[in-house]
Amino acid sequence: MAAKGKKYTHKVFILVPSRLFFVAAAQALKRAVTESERLKPSEDLREVQSTELIIGSIRFFHPLILTQDAAPTPSFSELISNEMDEVDRVISRRLSSEVPLVGEVAKYIISAGGKRIRPALLLLLSGALSYTARQKYEMAAVVEFIHTATLLHDDVVDDSTLRRGRATANVSFGNPASVLVGDFLYSRAFQMMVDCDNMRVMQVLANATNVIAEGEVQQLMNMHDASLTEAGYLEVIRSKTAKLFEASARIPAILAKASPDIEQACAEFGLALGTAFQVIDDVLDYEGESSVLGKNLGDDLREGKTTLPLIFAMQNCSPEEKTLIRNAIEHNEEVNLAPILSILQKTGAMQATKEVAHQQALLAIKAIAPLKDSIYKTVLTQLASQLLLRST
Repeated sequence: MAAKGKKYTHKVFILVPSRLFFVAAAQALKRAVTESERLKPSEDLREVQSTELIIGSIRFFHPLILTQDAAPTPSFSELISNEMDEVDRVISRRLSSEVPLVGEVAKYIISAGGKRIRPALLLLLSGALSYTARQKYEMAAVVEFIHTATLLHDDVVDDSTLRRGRATANVSFGNPASVLVGDFLYSRAFQMMVDCDNMRVMQVLANATNVIAEGEVQQLMNMHDASLTEAGYLEVIRSKTAKLFEASARIPAILAKASPDIEQACAEFGLALGTAFQVIDDVLDYEGESSVLGKNLGDDLREGKTTLPLIFAMQNCSPEEKTLIRNAIEHNEEVNLAPILSILQKTGAMQATKEVAHQQALLAIKAIAPLKDSIYKTVLTQLASQLLLRST
């Protein structure tokens, strides 16, 4: 039995809510209580056990954290707040240009905010690997520049009008300026890579940039293609979105001169996290709120993108409903979103899509198991878990 007078806090993390949430929580809590009774008073109670609970076809991952009056875990933004301020200073300094329009357009999109999850990932893994050199701030700015360049180009290709709650750069400054400033950000990122003077870092980022471009072209080829499969969809998002997550996670391991196994673990974490991130992003295109998302609901369908919710819906709906979805994807017409949303809910397509993201988040959490325990590892695990609950 646990020592009298000692207080134990049982924290249960479930990745995704579902009708089985309370069953899973009860099972996990029961296991936590059993574990606390097993521990002797002399044992260190700061013990973490990670288990999987399978109920029906749903798999839950829940670290059971038993602590003595445990302090709350900080969010990733709280943990690296000062470091992100330093990255912002690097970004501001590196955006300087003798051409005023370059800085104006670049600052317009960067100042719009955003989650900055890629540079945050790089900083968190730097912390997990005890890498403290200032080079991490430069590399965090590099991945943000590459990401921002892709946004500028994407908005031109997709003819988007709203991003992060305000007019896109192509609406405010025109398509030519957006494309050319995107090019500037790419070239500035490569200048900074050279300054890093690390051939492996340059190889990783150069390869990632090339794969992202290929992914964007592949997505363009898939536009208005209602026959796209789940495998084809995942191939595209792993190229255009997850690849930069993978690079952001691999770079700290390279800079810290980590072992090949740890470098691979970091890369796998980034790839799975980035895949889950994009899958949830595609869910939010049908389930989110425009005011929160900062973009128009249903934009993917209007642009002719066949994302995973539509793929799953067409596998499980009636022939008439499938025809309705196919017509919406294949023809550049004003889309009536209401019946499409009804089909997505009725067929369980949204929940099936979330389950794919859930499995990717599980892969991410498992990937960093070899990393030594630290507050950074805990927050990285938390980041993967909470990604499934994001609303923006």
